[in-house]
Amino acid sequence: MTPPTERVVSVVDGRIQAHVKTAGAGPPLVFLHGAYGLAWDPFLDALAQTHTVYAPEHPGTTRGDPDAIHVLDDLWDLVLFYDDLFDQLGLEAPAVVGHSFGAMVAAEIAATHRKRVSRLVLISPIGLWRDDTPVQNWMTLAPDVLVKAVCADPEGPIAKQAFALPEDPEAQVDAVVQLTWTLACTGKFVWPIPDKGLKKRLHRVRVPTLIVWGQQDGLVPPVYAGEFARRINGARVETVDRAAHLPQLEQLGVVAPMVKSFLGQ
Repeated sequence: MTPPTERVVSVVDGRIQAHVKTAGAGPPLVFLHGAYGLAWDPFLDALAQTHTVYAPEHPGTTRGDPDAIHVLDDLWDLVLFYDDLFDQLGLEAPAVVGHSFGAMVAAEIAATHRKRVSRLVLISPIGLWRDDTPVQNWMTLAPDVLVKAVCADPEGPIAKQAFALPEDPEAQVDAVVQLTWTLACTGKFVWPIPDKGLKKRLHRVRVPTLIVWGQQDGLVPPVYAGEFARRINGARVETVDRAAHLPQLEQLGVVAPMVKSFLGQ
């Protein structure tokens, strides 16, 4: 496999960076990451063998200078942000691959800006539930605030477990992240990002769509893959054994060829 080259471009008045990877002159592809940032280099390197991969940083992420962060209020603002970003990068109708929260954003773009997306891949898309909570840069919240934000019952046993944290602030955040990562989403976990009625618009997605789901997802139940599939006409769902919420990392040798084959059809 030819090692891809990577460059970083500044967009939105220099406040946001987009990582561009390519091993050739393939068609454009945009990767929208989930809440755990741009940790997908092996997966993106694999996609870069056949596509020019653009991986922009979401507004509100913690990378780089916090003063340069472009914070948005809700999911719809983020969709409009990407509409502008595509223009700045000269992308007319790229394939869009989204993971976790990034998959929600990708689905919204395909539903409301149909001509901006040629193909859609949703990897472990998180749910379609709340619409009353603003987008937060929750990885930078104080642990007690984070617990209250993500636990549906701030006084319940899971919240109490989360409050029994190490004294070191950095270790506290790590402990909370690990806790939220392993929670089964059975009414005890609320992702602090709204869908703003996305479920009502998914029927408007008219591009070929692949949904990839880690069979052992420990963050949200696999029923959400079916929820997306039921609402997107003709969507295909592929489950990945021995993988949880990061199937593109845990089973790279399965997921990367699966996604590349779908994009090449």
